[in-house]
Amino acid sequence: MTQKNKIGDGSKLDKLVAETRRQQDERAASYRGQALKMYPWICGRCGREFTASNIQELTVHHKNHNHDDNPADGSNWELLCLYCHDNEHQRQLEIMQASSTRSNRQSAGATHQPFAALKNMLKDKK
Repeated sequence: MTQKNKIGDGSKLDKLVAETRRQQDERAASYRGQALKMYPWICGRCGREFTASNIQELTVHHKNHNHDDNPADGSNWELLCLYCHDNEHQRQLEIMQASSTRSNRQSAGATHQPFAALKNMLKDKK
């Protein structure tokens, strides 16, 4: 492969990455800006209050975990601090892991039968 092809391929990739990041930033800025105008600057979980100096630590959480679901009324959003937002996503991961583990496990059923000899024991007492 020539040097020209390497540069050309990298340039296409760089343009694609830059465009994807630009679109992501636009999407994030639009719903974040709306949510910050709509809701008080308070974490919905821990109640921590934010000011203009630390507003970057306040995130917009999508309640249904779909980042493309951004209704204009903000019904899918809640403002969470970085810590509560991370905690919420960690809890969601743990729930998904637990449910997949539970569904993968085969129910073997009980092997011990504590009352198996009960009928015979009761006959003996009569």
